[in-house]
Amino acid sequence: MLARGYVYILLAAALWGLIGPLAKLAFQEGLAPLEVAFWRAVLAWACFGGEALVKGEVRLASRDIPAVAVFGVTGVTLFYGSYQLAVESGGAAMAAVLLYTAPAWVVLLAAVIFKERLGALKLLALALTLAGVVLISLQGTALAGAGGGLPVAALAYGLTAGFCYSLYYLFGKRFAARYNAANLFTYILPVGALLLLPWVTFAPKSATAWGALAAVSVLSTYGAYHLYYAGLRHLEAGRAAITATLEPVVAAGVAFIWWGEAFSPAGYAGGVLILAAVVLTIRDDMRRGGAPAP
Repeated sequence: MLARGYVYILLAAALWGLIGPLAKLAFQEGLAPLEVAFWRAVLAWACFGGEALVKGEVRLASRDIPAVAVFGVTGVTLFYGSYQLAVESGGAAMAAVLLYTAPAWVVLLAAVIFKERLGALKLLALALTLAGVVLISLQGTALAGAGGGLPVAALAYGLTAGFCYSLYYLFGKRFAARYNAANLFTYILPVGALLLLPWVTFAPKSATAWGALAAVSVLSTYGAYHLYYAGLRHLEAGRAAITATLEPVVAAGVAFIWWGEAFSPAGYAGGVLILAAVVLTIRDDMRRGGAPAP
C-alpha cells in the first residue's frame, strides 16, 4: 500500500511537471499564454464540474460566495495566468522551480495572518528560498549552450505564481471541511476563466494545439489532482508533499530534452536551494504535527 501511494504521488508530480513543456508546445502552435491559461481553466472545469454533477455535490453556501470568488481570482485567474506568462518569458524549468517558493510564502502568510511563530528551521528555509531566488535571478535560464540572464518579468511572473499557489493553503483551510475538490473547483474555475477572458486573443488551433491544451487540462490538472489525493490515502501528507517536489525536476528534464532549456550553474544551485527549503519547511510541519501546503 505504501508503494502504491508513492507511485500515485510520483505520477501526479510528473504530470504537473509537464504543464510548462506542454504549454510551450501550445505557444509554438501560435497560442498566447493567457489563452492557454483560459482553456486550462475551461477544460478542467468540464472535468471537475462533470464529476460534481454525477456525484450530486454542487452546493455552495451563500456566505461562502465572496471567498470563493476571491479564490477564483487568485487561484485561477492570477495563478494560471502568471504561470503561463512565466513559462513563456523564462522557460518551463524556471517557472516550475519558482512555483516552489509557495511554502515560503505560506510561512510568511501564517506568521502575518495567523501569528504563527517562526522557528529556526522555517527561518532557515526562508533564507534558503531567498538565496535561491537571488541566484536564479542573477543567472536564470537560457537555451542550452547560450548565454543570457533571467528577464525581470519572468522572475515577477514566477514569484506571483508561487504566491498565488500558496493561497491554496489558506483557502483550503477554510473550505476543506465543507466542500470536496470537485465541488469547489466547479465554482472557482469558471470565475477564473471569465476574468481571464477579456485578456485573451483567440488564435486558430491545430490538432497539436488542442492536444496540448487537453493534456494540460485533463491530465496535468484534473488527473494529477486526483492521483495526488489517491496517494494521500496511502501516505502521510508530509511524505507526499516531499515526494511531489519531483515536479520541477521533471519540468527541467523534459524542458531540456524537448526545448533545449538549461540553467546556468548558479541557476541550478538556486533551484537546489529552493527545493531544500521546501523539504525543510515540510519536515518542520511534520515535526509540529501541522499540514504542509497543498
